[in-house]
Amino acid sequence: MKLKRLMAALTFAAAGVATANAVAAVDPSIPTYTKTTGVSGNLSSVGSDTLANLMTLWAEAYKKEYPNVNIQIQAAGSSTAPPALTEGTANIGPMSRKMKDVELQAFEQKYGYKPTAIPVAVDALAVFVHKDNPIKGLTMAQVDAIFSSTRLCGGKAEMKTWGDVGVTGDLANKPIQLFGRNSVSGTYGYFKEEALCKGDFKPNVNEQPGSASVVQSISSSLNGIGYSGIGYKTASVKTV
Repeated sequence: MKLKRLMAALTFAAAGVATANAVAAVDPSIPTYTKTTGVSGNLSSVGSDTLANLMTLWAEAYKKEYPNVNIQIQAAGSSTAPPALTEGTANIGPMSRKMKDVELQAFEQKYGYKPTAIPVAVDALAVFVHKDNPIKGLTMAQVDAIFSSTRLCGGKAEMKTWGDVGVTGDLANKPIQLFGRNSVSGTYGYFKEEALCKGDFKPNVNEQPGSASVVQSISSSLNGIGYSGIGYKTASVKTV
């Protein structure tokens, strides 16, 4: 599993991703929050699917304090956050990756200042297989050889069947069915950089619209494999 730090972009902020060792401490100078009065209006959040559950919980807690605030959450992927913030169609832009230079530049050109990233959580990115798959684990080179067409992590040969990674029995000759996220996802970008050593995905990866969809697809496919945040794990899959 890989850990990544998640960030929420608040008001005019953008957010990013960091490694497992970059866990942010709460600033001790921040005063204890005191509830105010007369708060009402609309808030819009556009961005990460990975952060969707956290944003929903935050919105529910916020509305308990301020019931006159309407909060809308769209979670199509991290890459939808920067343009929404820049265009003013979102107040909050949760992302599971850093903003790209071109995204930062577009924001700064419009508003005259740089967006501010606020770290909010750490997530573990995991590789999942069906719960009945007998495989015990995979090396990073094997993961790369399964998902990537370029094999930049050291794999010497492409791995197409479960027998190629040591599985025996009925599953050995079965093709490995690949599931993943689409290119607007921060999870997609992080997996590409860390698990594929910045290589290219194979063209036969079944791209899913969200993390839960990846896990659901694997749970329905004995020969399936995919990557998602650990928080989406169910009893029908296991991590390798």
